[in-house]
Amino acid sequence: MSLQSTDQIADLITRIRNAVMIGKTEILVPTSKLKVALTEVLVKNGYLAAYDIVEGEPRAMLHVVINEPGTIAKINEIKRVSKPGRRVYAGADELKAVKSGRGMVVVSTSKGLMTGREAKKNGLGGEVMMQVW
Repeated sequence: MSLQSTDQIADLITRIRNAVMIGKTEILVPTSKLKVALTEVLVKNGYLAAYDIVEGEPRAMLHVVINEPGTIAKINEIKRVSKPGRRVYAGADELKAVKSGRGMVVVSTSKGLMTGREAKKNGLGGEVMMQVW
């Protein structure tokens, strides 16, 4: 069994979306630096409860806590924007609000991953990775 998906970001997003739909509170995902960075942005902005890295064989796993047991998940929808077959880039002035400001967009800039608001504030554009609300 292969642990590597062709699009690791889409794999992470799909696992989170599926877990939210069936009411799971936590998931395990094969880890990578990009997945950890994306998860960190989501935790920092309150869409996920927590995460940690579990060492193991053949590789480490990313343990993502979507919400605490007995609470409702904060994620209603999570969607991949830029895909391997069609990359989506936006300048700082082209980043739009998601769901009238109730959601956020995650952008990969030259300074690392950040929300659309942070990228606009810093005058940075980049690849639009995903939307979440």
